[in-house]
Amino acid sequence: MIRKPISRHTEVFFMTLSAVIIVCGYAYLSHRQHVINPLDTTIPNLEQFSQGWQKLFSDFSWDNWLLKDSMATGGRLLLGVTVGVVLSFFIGIGMGVYAPMEFFFKMPVSFLGKIPATAMLAVYFVLFGTESKMYAAMIAGGIAPALAMSIFGAVRADVSDNAIYKAYTLGASNFEVIWEVVVKQILPRIIDSIRLCIGPALVFLIAAEWSTADVGFGYRLRIQSRLLNMNIVYSYLIFLGLFGFVVDWVIVKIRQRWCPWFDKR
Repeated sequence: MIRKPISRHTEVFFMTLSAVIIVCGYAYLSHRQHVINPLDTTIPNLEQFSQGWQKLFSDFSWDNWLLKDSMATGGRLLLGVTVGVVLSFFIGIGMGVYAPMEFFFKMPVSFLGKIPATAMLAVYFVLFGTESKMYAAMIAGGIAPALAMSIFGAVRADVSDNAIYKAYTLGASNFEVIWEVVVKQILPRIIDSIRLCIGPALVFLIAAEWSTADVGFGYRLRIQSRLLNMNIVYSYLIFLGLFGFVVDWVIVKIRQRWCPWFDKR
């Protein structure tokens, strides 16, 4: 079936319909569970959610759980993604424009990309301890191989030899060719790849926080799930989902601002 464009009103209708179905499905499961056990906390109802939200939002001091966890997890995520993006940018661009770098990095980068970062948790503990640099290293090591290969693939697929030859003919230096031709040509792909790596980066970070942290989303989810305070757990999951939507929207807006031609193709 050929994909056909639909109106904005139809888009809103189907998006609203999906949200209503999810909410109604959850409400039914919660009601059924509370009929069996009125004190059940595994699938909290609205009253139990309200009690959890009071714990989260009644205190807006620096001791507030949500505030402390958001700052800790957000700082670790920002640092790790920044290190991973910078590292993968230079490796990916270098592999794309210099054949020796391609053959030097391609095998180890491909090999490391096949190992889940969560499986290397013990290795990161040994190398970096349990401080913030361990979380940053785990995120960077988890996203850098795939991101570097994505950038390398974009250079090979989207940058034509004719554009490079023309730049050299006009007297451009090697740096000018790399920056003006290669980087600017694949910039939308780089931004899209960064947008897609935010989810895996959060997975790696939450897994590390679950194991070792004393503050952060992973730590709070571990403690509250053990206490069966699922109203807090689900609230944190909702907040993570909203955070992901906001980050995705911001990155898309950055791409539209820096690369206005990309979405008009």
